[in-house]
Amino acid sequence: MTLTWHTKSFDTLSNSELYSMLRLRSEVFVVEQDCVYLDLDNYDQNAHHLIALNAENKVLCCARIVAPGVKYAGASIGRIVTSPSLRGTGRGKALVREAIDACCILYPEAAITISAQQHLEAFYAAFDFETTSPPYLEDGIPHIQMTRAAHG
Repeated sequence: MTLTWHTKSFDTLSNSELYSMLRLRSEVFVVEQDCVYLDLDNYDQNAHHLIALNAENKVLCCARIVAPGVKYAGASIGRIVTSPSLRGTGRGKALVREAIDACCILYPEAAITISAQQHLEAFYAAFDFETTSPPYLEDGIPHIQMTRAAHG
């Protein structure tokens, strides 16, 4: 399956792309992970969104890129999600690589911080993220803060 990658500001997402992205996030973060939380947290409007579209223009992977100084001192990548239909295909790794690349283009001098689910620590460490906090609960799920040094 071919995916096309796009990095867009909130205002340039089409209605269909926005709906598909939010539906995917809800499908995984709320329904699959059985976590009742407010996904729409007012960061989306000022963020860039990396989306991967299939031939039908359905969002199958996405991540949110937030500018330095908004959530953390550096830039941040969050809401990293792939469709359950893509699990085990390597698309999650591709998504993280694409998100890092997009973040480095947008904010070349900034470190990148993520709030990662703790069980994914080794996954993100493979992308040069280092753990910078003890575990904490976020929406009832153990998380850790991880940071990747600036490469600009």
